[in-house]
Amino acid sequence: MKSFDYSALPGSYLTPDIVAMLTTIHEHRGKQELFIEAHADALTMMVEVAKIQSIDASNRLEGIHTTYSRLKNLAEHKSEPRNRSEQEIAGYRDVLGLIHESYDDIPLRPGVILQLHRQLQSFAPVSDGGTYKRVNNAIAEKDGRGEEIIRFRPVSAHLTEDALDRLCISFNDGLGKAEYDALLLMPMFILDFLCIHPFRDGNGRMSRLLSLLLLYQSGYTVGKYISLEMLIESSKDTYYEALYDSSEGWHDNGNNYAPFIRYYLAVLIKAYREFGGRVEYLSQRGLTKSDRIKALIDRTFGSITKAEILATYPDISGSTVERTLGEMIKTGYLVKVGAGPSTAYRKVNPVS
Repeated sequence: MKSFDYSALPGSYLTPDIVAMLTTIHEHRGKQELFIEAHADALTMMVEVAKIQSIDASNRLEGIHTTYSRLKNLAEHKSEPRNRSEQEIAGYRDVLGLIHESYDDIPLRPGVILQLHRQLQSFAPVSDGGTYKRVNNAIAEKDGRGEEIIRFRPVSAHLTEDALDRLCISFNDGLGKAEYDALLLMPMFILDFLCIHPFRDGNGRMSRLLSLLLLYQSGYTVGKYISLEMLIESSKDTYYEALYDSSEGWHDNGNNYAPFIRYYLAVLIKAYREFGGRVEYLSQRGLTKSDRIKALIDRTFGSITKAEILATYPDISGSTVERTLGEMIKTGYLVKVGAGPSTAYRKVNPVS
């Protein structure tokens, strides 16, 4: 029988690369509140955009989709769902909204997970939302010939309730002891939840909603502003590979959580970097394009290329970048380094 160890096992995954990823995320979280306080009004729009992207991406991962106009109307409560796909989308919208607004009041317990799943399925005319699976299920995919291949066999239906009970108890105990970073425990919990696969339908979407809940409760609220679900969808092949690699041997306690931990942390790092970039853009909206280029050069250590400037500011044309760089060279602010494709630009050190 699978056992859940959140007291000692996490320590075996504190490898140098994972520790470095955890440190990077902590640094980003330290800046997060400063960004939010300084740009509260502008970030409101980011929250609304991220909600729509999250609803869309998490459902698309399960083959559920609609047109963008219908998606937007559903996300903004301007329309009622018209078909099964839109019912699924509306359910996700409601649970996501609840987590955004009330995450501090949602304890991680099996009964609460059942309630969230019931709400996820609440628009379906006939639904088993809020109940554990009644028959065994399997995680499968189709090969190139269209034949189904079983990738993983989750916990049997009759053992599901006990497994989820033990998982939640062990996770909450480990979190309460605070011996290991919560960011290390979260991906382990999500993987265990998916390996249990407690519901007939909606397990993947529930796992992403629970991930947001746990992150918010530990102070990592970047998912409000940058859609983590969209980042997962855009890297879904890597996502599924990490899940598969970390689930091998799971039933016999022989699995390796490291691949999924690394994937999970990498998504968070990317989200925080995107968040920082968008906040920076918002803070510079009142500047001219030339001033924005100068601001980038000022905070760049060493030299910078035209390509790097264009990658940072895709809304600025190449001709504007060239003109600005040329003017800065004429005034003695910059010096050109190298020639041809390797040309770069560096600030001239003032003479003391």
